[in-house]
Amino acid sequence: MMKRALWQGLVAGTAGGLVMTLGEKIEQRMTGRPDSHVPARVLERLTGMAERPGKQPLPVNWTMHFGQAAALGVLRSVMAQAGLRGPVSSAQFAVVRLTNDQILENATGVGAPPPTWPRKELVVDLLHKAVYAFATGVVADALAARNGPGPGQRHAALRPGRRSDVGPLPRRDSHSR
Repeated sequence: MMKRALWQGLVAGTAGGLVMTLGEKIEQRMTGRPDSHVPARVLERLTGMAERPGKQPLPVNWTMHFGQAAALGVLRSVMAQAGLRGPVSSAQFAVVRLTNDQILENATGVGAPPPTWPRKELVVDLLHKAVYAFATGVVADALAARNGPGPGQRHAALRPGRRSDVGPLPRRDSHSR
């Protein structure tokens, strides 16, 4: 399962990163918001690279942006392989993506805690991370579904009153655990 989750997660996370980036570019054209160079600054601090004031090189920015997207996609794929699929699981994963960003940005001193941000900036960030999480989830769920139901889904199918959403599976009596 883990080998499958690794490659499927890298694919799902990269796809989610591409969808998020496309959404960001559309939003930036509509709002006039400039590019963020926070990913590059975080990567520079994490790796000890020489920091550059002002605009950061695009390859450094994209390395961090898509590197995080792909790496976190592996976690979403593990969720899908285990049977944690669908919009609720993607919403849970959105919190993970936001938490990852905030830990790295605040630990490196590049960012500030979200409650200190202007509300508009916070809403934009939450929206883009949600787009990433749901796009990543759609891909991870579709790839995992090719392998059938996950262990959690099989367990749910055996319990009366639980929704398994996995199709026909053998049912046991209500006394089995």
